[in-house]
Amino acid sequence: MKPLKRPVRRGLLVAHVAVSVSWLGLTVGLLTLGVAAFVTGDATTAQAATRAMKIFGDRLVIPVALLALLSGLVLALGTPWGLARHRWVWTKFWLTLITAGLSIFSLRPGIDEAAASGVVDIDLIIAPSVATATYLFITAVSVLKPWGPTRRGRRPRVSASSAKTVDERSPHRTA
Repeated sequence: MKPLKRPVRRGLLVAHVAVSVSWLGLTVGLLTLGVAAFVTGDATTAQAATRAMKIFGDRLVIPVALLALLSGLVLALGTPWGLARHRWVWTKFWLTLITAGLSIFSLRPGIDEAAASGVVDIDLIIAPSVATATYLFITAVSVLKPWGPTRRGRRPRVSASSAKTVDERSPHRTA
């Protein structure tokens, strides 16, 4: 993929961060509603909480999860970070892919079942709790950029400004 031009890259980065933060906030909201539905002794409150969770799940989970995945993928492929050059990017990609799949195929059906039956079980607390912890971990990885390059990222690359190779581990040109 061609590298993104700076204004496009910056705009996409802002969009990616906004969508990712929205996904985290959505999950915290689902966790809050799940806890409220689970611990309340009032059937009306539990029903209202699960109905609100259903609205979030039906209207927001899929688009927000897919936008976070797609914008992150485009950023990875359109910037020097690459998708498989750095372990932190590779880890974020796989965790985002897994959590998007779980949100769509596991969390939403659980919410639908609870809203339809009126029975709230611990799964409506566990799933958003795990998702929230995962998104916080992904956020930390984004900020800290730990680990280092992958095997693919350690390979010498050809510098864009010259035909000489640049070793990933050294900022100096090598012969």
